[in-house]
Amino acid sequence: MSVAIRHCVKIEGSGDKPIIFLHGYGCDQNMWRLVTPRFEADHKIVLYDQMGAGNSDLSAYSKTKYANLSGYADDLIAICDELELRDVRVVAHSVSGMIALLAARKRPELFDRLIMVGPSPCYINDGDYIGGFSREGIDDLLGFLEINHAGWSAQMAPVIMGNPDRPELGAELEASFCRTDPVIAHQFAKATFLSDHRADLTEIATPTLILQSAEDAVAPVTVGEYMKDVMVAPTLIILNSEGHCPHISAPDLVSDAILDYLAA
Repeated sequence: MSVAIRHCVKIEGSGDKPIIFLHGYGCDQNMWRLVTPRFEADHKIVLYDQMGAGNSDLSAYSKTKYANLSGYADDLIAICDELELRDVRVVAHSVSGMIALLAARKRPELFDRLIMVGPSPCYINDGDYIGGFSREGIDDLLGFLEINHAGWSAQMAPVIMGNPDRPELGAELEASFCRTDPVIAHQFAKATFLSDHRADLTEIATPTLILQSAEDAVAPVTVGEYMKDVMVAPTLIILNSEGHCPHISAPDLVSDAILDYLAA
């Protein structure tokens, strides 16, 4: 089976510049639907489902391969190779920011720009580093997810999405979480929340745009500021938005920021 079929790859747009949109934890490629139309005229848009999400082929899921984010980075590279993509712009939400980072470290010649929406190299506080969570808090979060996937989804989706005045957004995220296989969801959560890729930040020179919401319960502004301080070629923009999914709650803000960055 081809990599494109395995990950339900979809190609849109009428331009030649390749741009790949990567969804975050518990989501699928549909989460970019409010952003991608702005890129159709000038880009070749590539969308796909991370292994275990959306319409990906679950028979290809490997607990060993996907025990950490490196396996997901290998998938991104494989898709670029199969589609013969070069000078790729990657727009990656949340944990996929680190997936794109790892792919760029392995194969820097493939990537022209990395654009990360709400990324975090480490979610756990460590000395002066404020990732947003204590280790005990992460352990509790993972334990709850393991024993009650539906309950975790119902409780966490509104917190992650923010924007309590728009409850339909949290409901959409909850529904997306609930569509994911509980076992795979738990393993991906472990790979996400227990990872520490701070050392990898200094190892790539690919120009990178970091977009952070001004209020984000998952990736606070301190994380974006840390990444800006340690990366080789970063640009940090704090969006006047709330929640961890501004591409859903404030898609025009996200699109404008990306297009302005690419134009500059």
